[in-house]
Amino acid sequence: MRRRIGSIVLGLGLALAACAPRVQLAGPPLGPPRLEAEVFVAADGARLPFTVWQPSGPPIAAIVALHGFNDYRRAFEAPAAWWRRQGVVTYAYDQRGFGAAPEPGIWAAHEVLAADARAVLRAVKARHPDVPVFLLGESMGGAVAVLALSQGGDEAAGGILVAPALWGGPELNGLFRAAVWVGAHVMPWNHAGGAELRRRPSDNVPMLRALANDPLVLKQTRLDAVHGLVRLMDAAHAVAGRVGRPLLVLVGERDEVLPPDSILRPFADSGMKPTLRRYPSGWHMLLRDLQAEQVWADVAAWALNGPLGTAVGDSQR
Repeated sequence: MRRRIGSIVLGLGLALAACAPRVQLAGPPLGPPRLEAEVFVAADGARLPFTVWQPSGPPIAAIVALHGFNDYRRAFEAPAAWWRRQGVVTYAYDQRGFGAAPEPGIWAAHEVLAADARAVLRAVKARHPDVPVFLLGESMGGAVAVLALSQGGDEAAGGILVAPALWGGPELNGLFRAAVWVGAHVMPWNHAGGAELRRRPSDNVPMLRALANDPLVLKQTRLDAVHGLVRLMDAAHAVAGRVGRPLLVLVGERDEVLPPDSILRPFADSGMKPTLRRYPSGWHMLLRDLQAEQVWADVAAWALNGPLGTAVGDSQR
């Protein structure tokens, strides 16, 4: 009888192990991280494709841009082209699990994503030692940027958070959190669905149609990837108020993906006062909305002027 019970327990353990969330972890270090022609090579040898938008003359500032969930580096094509004309060079790379990076669709641990961001930041600062370098993150990338800046990132002159995914901790619905955990541990390979993934992210319909036809934009999301995103949001929510860098936070009042008040709660609770821009007509994808050029201009103005001053503003645009 005991042998039978032991077999059952062993079988259940193996079944649960087989259903554990799949997560990309960093491998052992093989060499120093480096920027090559069109790829960033991480310390473990992971090759993350990147695009650089270089101004015609010497840059006066640099931005390292982190894309959102299921997106990739092309998300910054339009704003980076605009910033280039202002003298700002932009580097955007595909984060692990997205775009043309290794294992698309498989979530990478948030500690690994943050470490990659810090490594790219150091590499870009080494390439441009005489200009300020800013870490910009959109949505999921905003949460990664918060983690990276809270755990180092000394090379950054500041952080730019565009609709950052800080919807964690007590702000996130407990039933949704529980459902995600169960799904990720019972059927991690299954694809997420439902109203949470069908919310309207932007008023720029032609852009949304182009994304639907872009093969590098993920169209299906594994449940364990959603679980990883929730863990990232929790981690970023916990440290957002302790980022020791000037911050510009941009939110759209019409954001249907992340509640604007929940995005700002960690800063309010901590007493930290980042420079804040709220856009009454802005949606979640502020850098690609129909009013995106105003957002691009605000980013450039703050990067070139804002962090050096002491004024903190909450303005409606």
